[in-house]
Amino acid sequence: MDLLISHLAHATPGTVDSIERLVAEVRELPTRFTSPFDRAVVGGFEADRVAFAFGAGYEAALARLVPSLDPRTIRALCVTETGGGHPQAMTSKLTPRAGGGFTLDAKKRWATFGPLAEELLVVANTGVDAHGRNQLAVVRILARHARVTTMPPTPFAPELPHAEIAIDGLEVRDDDVLSGDGYAAYVKPFRTIEDVHVMGALAGHVAGMARARAWRGGVFEEALGIVAALGALAALDPLAPETHLALARVLELVTGLVTRVSAAFAPEDPARVPWERDRMLIGIAAGARAKRLEAAKKKLGL
Repeated sequence: MDLLISHLAHATPGTVDSIERLVAEVRELPTRFTSPFDRAVVGGFEADRVAFAFGAGYEAALARLVPSLDPRTIRALCVTETGGGHPQAMTSKLTPRAGGGFTLDAKKRWATFGPLAEELLVVANTGVDAHGRNQLAVVRILARHARVTTMPPTPFAPELPHAEIAIDGLEVRDDDVLSGDGYAAYVKPFRTIEDVHVMGALAGHVAGMARARAWRGGVFEEALGIVAALGALAALDPLAPETHLALARVLELVTGLVTRVSAAFAPEDPARVPWERDRMLIGIAAGARAKRLEAAKKKLGL
């Protein structure tokens, strides 16, 4: 954390101004910072817009989710389908082959970084349990083995690309399937891990904007405080209700910080308009976060 805070206080912010530079940044950051959370924050600080901060946070979150994988590789986690991302909506299938290994058939949408990914982490259905619930696995494949179609830009952070993924009858080996339950070990914890790392990247981005514009009123200091709080949460169990309880409060602080940033912009600042457009990102998963908080309170008897 000392190295991270020092970087935010002294380095030059906003140097990543294209998707190509963002990809290069993601590859290079592991040579300077070992912690995925630190890389998320620095990536956000060095991004010149929200979309690139989000991208840095997303890739760092994947590195935290599967720490055994090379963090310099660009990846996309492929969960969402036409029916959504709930396990019961999962139609992508991983079928055992008679001679060993599996066959993967999948159709996914809204795969963040999909058009640029070298590897895909594909969530697929392996069958149902005794209660009729889908059982999931995560399969690691090279992106060139899938049909990747770039989706239209989103209304906010349009520079961050998404893709539709189609895989038909791809033969995969046993060791291409990540160990552990696909939902409990990957999909469910990623919701929390992504929140921590993407919001850390956003706080880093705000710290960079505050320094570059010499904003007064404590915006920079507030961003540093949020970075420190999220950094502590990044080390905790992402499935623990205590983590969810603390994270909910820190996310409220992020919302307050975003409001203060909107008020800090000079009217003539060209970055003000895209900021107002892209700040919508923080509210996308508000419903899921509220359910997560209520579940945590119930588990803790609060």
